[in-house]
Amino acid sequence: METKNITEELFDFIDHSPTAFHAVENVRRRLEEAGFERADGKDAGIRQSGGKYYMTRNGSSLIAVSLPKNVRKLSGLRIVASHSDSPCFKIKENPEMDVEGHVVKLNTEGYGGTILSTWLDRPLSVAGRLIVEEEGEMAVRLVDFDRDLCVIPNVAIHFNREINKGFAYNPQVDLLPLFAAKEGEEKDAPSLKSLCAKEAGVEEERILASDLYLYSREKGRRMGAIGEFIGSPRLDDLQCAFGSLKGFLDAQGNGGESKYGAVYALFDNEEIGSGTKQGADSTFLSDAVCWICDFLGLSDGEKRALLEGSFLVSADNAHAVHPNHPEKSDPTNRPFLNGGIVLKFQGSQKYTTDAWSAAVVREICRKEEIPCQSFANRADVPGGSTLGNLSARHVSIPAADIGLPQLAMHSAFETAGERDTAYLVSFCRAFFAGR
Repeated sequence: METKNITEELFDFIDHSPTAFHAVENVRRRLEEAGFERADGKDAGIRQSGGKYYMTRNGSSLIAVSLPKNVRKLSGLRIVASHSDSPCFKIKENPEMDVEGHVVKLNTEGYGGTILSTWLDRPLSVAGRLIVEEEGEMAVRLVDFDRDLCVIPNVAIHFNREINKGFAYNPQVDLLPLFAAKEGEEKDAPSLKSLCAKEAGVEEERILASDLYLYSREKGRRMGAIGEFIGSPRLDDLQCAFGSLKGFLDAQGNGGESKYGAVYALFDNEEIGSGTKQGADSTFLSDAVCWICDFLGLSDGEKRALLEGSFLVSADNAHAVHPNHPEKSDPTNRPFLNGGIVLKFQGSQKYTTDAWSAAVVREICRKEEIPCQSFANRADVPGGSTLGNLSARHVSIPAADIGLPQLAMHSAFETAGERDTAYLVSFCRAFFAGR
């Protein structure tokens, strides 16, 4: 597999996905180019042949379904779930804050477990969605300024001698971005809302509400002695979102002969616990499964049989061994960059992998000659949660948690292995094809 081409595709995908809304729009466009139809509102009923459909929720989550030609021989669903959101800063309502009549900063709050210091002294922009009035109805407009709009300046070391000694940043004080200068006789500065209106091509008074976020303007790039590493914003979890999508679309080339239905799921709000209507801990996946069963005209018994033959892979990036802090990793489960798929284990089942589901993943990797690693937290370090166990609350099927190894998770600029995206594409292509 040509890893360099896949890496360039990944960088392009991330570059066009500054927020969860843009990530879903990015995926939706690629699905429609591949012949997928929007499922919302379609009549249910017995179908003798499959099809390709997708559905969205809140504009920030998406589920796509590909059913084989002979749906009467359907043995189960192959599901891969990742998430569309990344830690960042959300812009509050009425965000402009005047600073002594000279400059304007924006009022923000943290979204997810951000490494705060990594957001300072780098070019930032603003993107998100607007809800606008359009001919008496509410409509959604996505905005992305796609230019260097803001910066969060650090305090000079001369004024803060503690900054290199474990200084604790205060998000309400230290992390507010510089937005505009107040110039001219009136000392007026444009409001963010007025810039949004201009960007969206609507009158300012027609903007009813907004969900706007800061994002890093850094571009993805290769690094290392021979380009063996990659660095980019939002690798967690757009690297998995992209890799699983590419594998999902590649698997469509099997002519629809698989005995499994393929389901690509992209959930929002994983970074804040998934407890929203569009998160993994919502009914979205179970609603999609019900839609599939209604669409195929399955009875309750047939639905249970379908679920018994199904399998869920939760794909959310994993922690690689840190070169400066190898002691942070478990003594015997130590993933490295470019080491391939990472199977994630935890006794408390925050990761859903068990012996049976691990064997399924490892067997696919063995057949496809994909390297496979394992991750577990040190017993004295509490781990985070992800999508698998939350989705399993609503759709009870065998599941495994996997990811790609990375460093600096939740930084504004993260590091991963250049070869690992291609490994995930190969794994997902085989998994969705039922191999």
